[in-house]
Amino acid sequence: MFDADRWSEIMMTLSRNKLRSFLTMFGVAWGIFMLVVMLGMGNGLSNAVLGGFEGFATNSCFIWTMPTTKPYAGFQRNRNFNFDNEDIQLIRDHVPGIDVCSPQLQLGGWQGGNNVNYKSKTAAFSIYGAEPEVITVESVRIVKGRFLNKQDLNEERKICVIGLQVVELLFDKEEPLGKYIRINGVYFQVVGVTKKKSSAEMGDNPDAKIYVPFTTFQKAFNSLNEVHWFSIVAKPNEDVARIEKDIKALMARKHRVDPTDDNAFGSWNMQDMYGKMNGLFMGISAISWIVGVASLIAGVIGIGNIMLVSIKERTKEIGIRRSIGATPRMIVSQIVQEALTLIFVAGYFGLVAAVGVLELASSLASGSDFFKNPGVHFSVAIIAFTVLMFFGMLAGFFPAMRALKIKAVDALRAD
Repeated sequence: MFDADRWSEIMMTLSRNKLRSFLTMFGVAWGIFMLVVMLGMGNGLSNAVLGGFEGFATNSCFIWTMPTTKPYAGFQRNRNFNFDNEDIQLIRDHVPGIDVCSPQLQLGGWQGGNNVNYKSKTAAFSIYGAEPEVITVESVRIVKGRFLNKQDLNEERKICVIGLQVVELLFDKEEPLGKYIRINGVYFQVVGVTKKKSSAEMGDNPDAKIYVPFTTFQKAFNSLNEVHWFSIVAKPNEDVARIEKDIKALMARKHRVDPTDDNAFGSWNMQDMYGKMNGLFMGISAISWIVGVASLIAGVIGIGNIMLVSIKERTKEIGIRRSIGATPRMIVSQIVQEALTLIFVAGYFGLVAAVGVLELASSLASGSDFFKNPGVHFSVAIIAFTVLMFFGMLAGFFPAMRALKIKAVDALRAD
């Protein structure tokens, strides 16, 4: 393998036809380049899209009421109704597989903005009435102070937890903890500050939210015995779609809604959406592997064809080597080594070019929410290179076996 004379002979053989060697190597380099770039770009899209689920409970769903579309039990169609406090315990007790059942209220309705005051400053934010468990569903984390707790609910405390954007617009550089803000004429003391975990926003901007205890919200903003929607988190290995269906059926019976009225309840199944996105990117990855490996095989076949042509051109040379004592193993090893040299050099430059393109794409897409950190794991590059070298060995082995079938006497007579 480290015979200097053999390497010199290999380099001389490859340099006899520089254009042929270059084009053959380019085919192999292009194959591994395409494989790595396609996988890297797919990962960039996957990191951006699936990263948008970061912090959210992907085994969750959200359920709310909508006007009925069918008459039922003496009620006319287009009837408006709301969940109530009794529904909270009803769902927790009668729907199996639920880990968290968090009732929520929003001042002004879905995506409703409300003026919030601090001293002379005023800005509009989304006000939520929530229980402590909601933080397991929302894509936020505490950066200062604390979140809501059970005692806040039991004592109906007038406290709130605010997002970073609220801090920036109302407090500027002033410390917000312990200060009081005014919402619809009611004062709330700031006990915590949250920051969003994900760049994606599913609904309102998490940094522009203000959370107050659920029980306090109901009394302060005249929402007694009212729940706007439920945030549900399933236990591990539970089917969220089944839980969603069971809750709708239970609530339909409770509120006397036609069980076949699919439009009476709205819902969003995070598990289903995450599964679809994950499946999509698994498909993209599979296609990238298929196309990339096919390109590699095409390049390797080119190497094999070139080696066959090379053997035909060197028939007399092989005959002379056989006649002076070269063993079959020596002939095979040299031809395989020539093929592997072509494969290795081409694969190396293809891999380097692919990494360069991915680094360039990463720098150009810096800060983008649609494309993030394109690249492949080092192990993937090693696997691709190993597959390439394996096929390269085969590309040299079969032509070498054909060379061994040539008799030394016939080879010496060849023109």
